[in-house]
Amino acid sequence: MPLSASHQILPEFREYERTSTVVVNAYLQPLMQNYLESLERRAGAGRKAPKIFVMQSSGGITGLASAAREPVRTVLSGPAGGVVGAAAMGRRSGFERIISFDMGGTSTDVALVDGEARPSSQAEIAGLPIGVPMLDIHTVGAGGGSIARFDAAGALRVGPESAGADPGPICYGRGLQPTVTDANLILGRLQPHRFLGGEFTLDIERTRRVIREWLKKSQSKLSLEQFAAGVVRVVNATMEKAIRVVSIERGYDPREFTLVAFGGAGGLHGCELAEALGIPRVIVPALPGALSAFGILVSDVVKDYSRTVLWRVAGKLPLEKLDREFSRLQRGAQKDFREEGWQGVVRIQRSVDVRYRGQGYELNIPYTRSLIDGFQLEHERRYGYGYADRDVELVTLRVRATLRSPRVEAGAVEKSGKAAPETALVDGKKARIYARESLARSLSGPAVVTEYSATTFVPAGMRFEVDRVGNLIVAVR
Repeated sequence: MPLSASHQILPEFREYERTSTVVVNAYLQPLMQNYLESLERRAGAGRKAPKIFVMQSSGGITGLASAAREPVRTVLSGPAGGVVGAAAMGRRSGFERIISFDMGGTSTDVALVDGEARPSSQAEIAGLPIGVPMLDIHTVGAGGGSIARFDAAGALRVGPESAGADPGPICYGRGLQPTVTDANLILGRLQPHRFLGGEFTLDIERTRRVIREWLKKSQSKLSLEQFAAGVVRVVNATMEKAIRVVSIERGYDPREFTLVAFGGAGGLHGCELAEALGIPRVIVPALPGALSAFGILVSDVVKDYSRTVLWRVAGKLPLEKLDREFSRLQRGAQKDFREEGWQGVVRIQRSVDVRYRGQGYELNIPYTRSLIDGFQLEHERRYGYGYADRDVELVTLRVRATLRSPRVEAGAVEKSGKAAPETALVDGKKARIYARESLARSLSGPAVVTEYSATTFVPAGMRFEVDRVGNLIVAVR
């Protein structure tokens, strides 16, 4: 019988958020438990059952039984895998501070990683607050399938509605409403005969005909190229705003970070977004359409524990009480790892949710003997001010237990250096079209780089090359 108990799932204060979290868990538990247990039986049929891991929203994997018991911890697992994969690829190219930009068919997910991906305990899914740790991912309804339209005042809008996979963009052969993918095709940023490594041909003639008729019905005087350029500018503005939310609005300067663009459409828009925000470089990883899967593969085993204490601090930290409560949480972590049969050294990270007395929100600060000073600095960075003479409250203690997973190497694209580039009109100008596997030296835009799972557009004036680990590095102007 599926059972969700709030003192086990979220032993923290704020009754509404706690109730909402456990209700979401109870709603998902019968479905997820049924599915995961069935998967385990079928995977082990007739032989020794394999160890099955499940990704969590916090950026780590867990055992199947744990995920079946607390499925609320998996609700943003797919985007979390993308953030972990982007951080891993950024580190391999020598960049620890990255902004992940995952643009797919229906939405775009962005997140900021300053050294390591850190979870937040304040998230909302479908209007419901969820209090378990999740990576701080901001999602907007802008993707390759986002539908373009004119509103009542005649202004061009893009998304959040999407053509999805059925009927899909016009160029796939069935859709009737213009999308971002169709706009990129009209501009030449997508090459019709190089989509999916040449396995699927985009219908450029149908796209032009259907959109021309659609513009006529909409009484628009825009040409096809003007309309397509407008669609790209509008969707870029939406995604630029999303990047500002996770960087500037959190007190970070995007000019100090590297943009990691992935997903099927990330490379088509990443360079222009980086230029608009002053980001100095863009990384398009090897196999960008599969980076979320790679991120899940390289994720560590992670378990999160918490307990609300609400201690007021006017001077020195209550070190003995803190150590006692943290030790209790750590013993619970060690016990859970042993019961699930995990082997290896468990790394423990301690942190505390801290606030000024009288505030209704907290900041999560790594636990050290100078915790209060760390809180003062973080509050100053985040909000622009702080109080030197105001009492603080230690609200919730948190322990993150991590067990390293075996290191996995991404299969870099082999360089052939043989295929000569083609020339095509892109944005009305001549540009070179390269196959990614043919890149063997530093080149400059305008250019389009094609591969199986994605296409990358490099505007004029930007230089690009493939580094030693197989990532495409674009130096923004």
